[in-house]
Amino acid sequence: MTQKLIIDYLDSKIGTVITVYHDGALCALDFKDHEDRCLRLLKKSYPQHHLEHLNDPYGFKACLDRYMAGDFLAFSAVNIALTGTEFQQEVWQNLRTIPAGTTMSYGALARNIGRPKAARAVGYANSLNPIALVLPCHRVIGQDGSLTGFAGGLGRKGWLLTHEKTRSG
Repeated sequence: MTQKLIIDYLDSKIGTVITVYHDGALCALDFKDHEDRCLRLLKKSYPQHHLEHLNDPYGFKACLDRYMAGDFLAFSAVNIALTGTEFQQEVWQNLRTIPAGTTMSYGALARNIGRPKAARAVGYANSLNPIALVLPCHRVIGQDGSLTGFAGGLGRKGWLLTHEKTRSG
């Protein structure tokens, strides 16, 4: 059975943002310059789907604009749909507990979910996060404080962290 997914492209300060919805819930958020990754992940989660373009069907643009203006709670009420393993979903949901303007290491996130030896697995799950920004994987950094791994690019990750720290602090 083919599943209908709604796709949209939104302009932002950090580039064009792709949003994809399934049954009214956000199931993917990525950046236009990484659209191939987004489509590849969608194919894994929704093997038989077709994309239909609609302009801002669920009002996400207002949330994105509020986030860019410094309202870091703007995504808290966004309805999301996650597909992935139980472990991945646990990691992704825990990303929402990292406050804006702060960071957490992969090891600390692993400890937070009760799996202190799973830092690498947490990193891998983070790399497959289908809903960037809303599930703020950009707030996870290396143990030594270095910016590591962000599907949207390290430059964008740095911008997001500076944006949040400047506006939160």
